[in-house]
Amino acid sequence: MGRMVLVACALLLSACASRAPLPEHLPNLSLPMQLHIQRLVADQRQDWVLVIQQEGPALRWSMMDLLGIPQARQKLQDGEWHADGLLPPNPEARELFAALLFALTPNAELQANYPTAQQHGAQRVLPEHWDVRYAAPNSFELSLPNGPKYQITPLNGDAP
Repeated sequence: MGRMVLVACALLLSACASRAPLPEHLPNLSLPMQLHIQRLVADQRQDWVLVIQQEGPALRWSMMDLLGIPQARQKLQDGEWHADGLLPPNPEARELFAALLFALTPNAELQANYPTAQQHGAQRVLPEHWDVRYAAPNSFELSLPNGPKYQITPLNGDAP
């Protein structure tokens, strides 16, 4: 019985440790925001549209494919992700949303929200998590250590 409790505690701790970091406070973003997301793995590419909206004290993240079919919907409120709608859990989308929040955090708010973050010119890094290389403020490449790369560009109403 004691061994099972230890295993359960270890699993719970590892799940918490692998959770993508979130900012200390929600950064000031110009919302609503629409982004074109390109997921690049080897020679495969997927395209999505992401809409980020303020909804009271929460941020709503809605990602859909180019046909408008929902892929992931989450709300970030009080430092926790919450399912928004009936879509199944999507851990990759939560990691992507957390990484985008890091990438979109204004420079002046970076150190207060992510104390271990490093910024050098057009590159921002959160060690052991994300690497961001900016072409413009809302246009960047996002790399995850063991995951895909993403190309992020703002949507101005034109189809990607």
